[in-house]
Amino acid sequence: MPALKKAIIKKFAEDQGLVYKLNEIIVGNGAKHVLYTLFQVILNDGDEVIIPTPYWVSYPEQVKLAGGVPVYIEGLEKNQFKVTPEQLKAAITEKTKAVIINSPSNPTGVLYTAEELVELGNVCLEENILIVSDEIYEKLVYGENKHISIAQLSPQLKEQSIIINGVSKSHSMTGWRIGYAAGNQVIIEAMTNLASHSTSNPTTTAQYAAIAAYNGPKQPVEDMRKAFEERLEIIFNQLVAIPGVTCVKPQGAFYLYPNVKKAAEMTGYENVDAFVEALLVDAKVAVIPGSGFGTPDNIRLSYATSLELLEKAVERIRQFVLNKSSIINN
Repeated sequence: MPALKKAIIKKFAEDQGLVYKLNEIIVGNGAKHVLYTLFQVILNDGDEVIIPTPYWVSYPEQVKLAGGVPVYIEGLEKNQFKVTPEQLKAAITEKTKAVIINSPSNPTGVLYTAEELVELGNVCLEENILIVSDEIYEKLVYGENKHISIAQLSPQLKEQSIIINGVSKSHSMTGWRIGYAAGNQVIIEAMTNLASHSTSNPTTTAQYAAIAAYNGPKQPVEDMRKAFEERLEIIFNQLVAIPGVTCVKPQGAFYLYPNVKKAAEMTGYENVDAFVEALLVDAKVAVIPGSGFGTPDNIRLSYATSLELLEKAVERIRQFVLNKSSIINN
């Protein structure tokens, strides 16, 4: 709907100072569908997409479904899981088509600074590779940190970038399935043509809801952000107090991504996957193993639930580690 595209264009202008035209915007059935459509139109068989680890689980699968090849570069924990321009440059080959930048990140919650994005962006400009900038968590940023879109840093980077976003996280509208992409007109047109022969369009009622979200009051979004930040401050400190658990403090999104390798060893499990399964069976706490995100020593916890439940879950993890390690040591 033109009214929704206009609301999205207004959002870009207000938030990032970016100017887009109607034919540079596509709205799809959630950001996941938009990403899928993007890879389908930009990739030929054998084309490579650079994916920093840890990664959101659907990135590599969507690349493979389009005939592409995921190429992983490791975001080291000591560097807050961020990749460097040197790593990016070393991974580029003649088959490289794009790189994915997810900031704030799922699963780590880390955020790239403007300076870091400029350095990565310069490599992409030099090598002429497309930047897929997943900004779905842009409204959920904490402390003194600020979300920066790589596309706002220069006209050249704007032209080289496809921004992925939606209302699922910013307005707690996950089930409404409204996501969008903004960028190069030729790519957006190809995506639109593909969508027109697959899903046609997002549900009309969901489009009206997204228009209301973007044109309505902003305070509810800020209230939600503050609630997440309060939970983070409390739960993070409780989590890192558990023996054998370390964690890079998130700057955005609503995930904690602790390293629990030592905790798994202390409790007698051969790997984190086994530790996670035992945690579910014995402590009745469900967490996501980091193996699904490309980093098998970590687990992902979401704090998109009540503080009461979060504190109960973290206490169960603590008791599980203490009890299991005590049994082994005795």
